[in-house]
Amino acid sequence: MQDAEWICQLVEHGLVRPSFVPPKAIRELRDLTRYRKAQIDERGREAQRLDKVLQDAGIKLSSVATDILGKSGRDMLAALISGTRDPQVLAELARGRLRTKIPLLRRALEGRFVSHHRLIVEKILAKLDFLDETIADLSAEIDRLIAPFAAEVDLLDTITGVDRRAAECIIAESGRTAALLRRSPLRTVHATCRGTRLKQAARASQAEVPVSCPGGPGASGGRKRARGGSGHRPAGRAARGGRGSWRLSPCG
Repeated sequence: MQDAEWICQLVEHGLVRPSFVPPKAIRELRDLTRYRKAQIDERGREAQRLDKVLQDAGIKLSSVATDILGKSGRDMLAALISGTRDPQVLAELARGRLRTKIPLLRRALEGRFVSHHRLIVEKILAKLDFLDETIADLSAEIDRLIAPFAAEVDLLDTITGVDRRAAECIIAESGRTAALLRRSPLRTVHATCRGTRLKQAARASQAEVPVSCPGGPGASGGRKRARGGSGHRPAGRAARGGRGSWRLSPCG
């Protein structure tokens, strides 16, 4: 029998669980959140590419500034593109707390920034601006579509480690009430995690643990091994000794 025939028979007898298909509104929201995530990842790659080009040019700006795409960093990069190469002039463009690191900036900005570096950095900055605009437009549309789920988003936002953007993704991937359904994706994950915890607890209950003996260290068998689980024998019960005989446990 072919696999396709076997699957058809399973479907006919109702043995194949149907796939989760969210409503149209959720599907549209999911497309937007996934595309926004892709653009955010692309922006991160472009930022790393920018730092790599600067490192190749001998500009160690990321070694001094936490964010090379902040206001101070963008001003310095714009000055480099316009033709400024003097490290002292570039360092004076620092703002805020970064001005306390001007001596370090002067050393970090001493490089060999040439024409091809200027062209690449200019294109990367233009692409970053385009990605920022795209992400902002997508976020605005997501805010419009997710307005009916404002209560759910606010409730998810109260979870530690879940911000508004993560809450939007949870709603988009699971649906409004899918988390309460028996066959929802979140329900499956929860059941899997719960089953794992139960198995771990069962193993822990069957593990041998040391138990202190009331008789103290000097007593015979001052410490014994107690086993949990269904085969556990209370400490006061007699333990099997020789052939057909019983002896009391030292802790009994």
